[in-house]
Order: sequence, then C-alpha cells, then structure tokens
Amino acid sequence: MNTSVPIRQPCPPGACDCGRDPLLETPGADVRILFLTRAEEKRLIERLENLQSLSDLERMQHLMLKQLGIAVDVAPGFNEVRTMRGIAIQIGELPGLCRKTRAAIPAAIRRAMEKRPEIAYDLLNANDLLRDA
Repeated sequence: MNTSVPIRQPCPPGACDCGRDPLLETPGADVRILFLTRAEEKRLIERLENLQSLSDLERMQHLMLKQLGIAVDVAPGFNEVRTMRGIAIQIGELPGLCRKTRAAIPAAIRRAMEKRPEIAYDLLNANDLLRDA
C-alpha cells in the first residue's frame, strides 16, 4: 500500500490479533482504521475522557464511524444500571482495530461519565429509564 498518510505501526508479534497485515494485503479493503496511529489514539482517548455532554458523545461516535470505521454503541446494559459499569459500550468487529484500542475506548467513555454523571443520566433518559412515572 503506497500512501502519504502515516499508518499505525504493527503490534509486537503475538501481542495482538488485530489482523493489520492481512488487512493491508486485501485489495479494496477499508483501511481507515490504520490511520489511527498511536499518537492519534492518545488524542482520541483524551478527547473521549473529556466529553462534556451526551450530544458530544454522539458526535464523537459519528466521527469515529465516519473517519475510522469504528462503530461504538453506548446504551444502558441488559440488567440494572447501578454504576457506570452497567452502561454497555460495544465496539463493532473491525479488522485492523488493535486489542488495546478496543479496550481503551470504552474505558475512556466510562471515565468521562464518572467525571460528568449527567452524560449517563441523559443516556438513561434517552432510553426512557429515568422517565417520570
């Protein structure tokens, strides 16, 4: 692949199962995720940790999908939501997405919700869980 845009360096052998190399070798494959270099990943995680509102989270979800192909679903969990751990944050399967990044994104969103609980409350309201009875 010949590109002027820097792409993510490979993970150490045996450390990850992201499928970076097969993705690069597949003609016509969506390689947007490889544009998430380690430096850009740090910026993304920092931005997610500093979310200000539910609309800010939704905007970031849209940008991650549009620019990187990362589909992040944030919704109340199947059981009771007593803590931020009760919020389900799922990342869609995506070849080339590093295992550590797959874990860091939900952790950053949870940290943002812990800093600003109103994001979680608005999420619960949007799903009718805190509706006035």
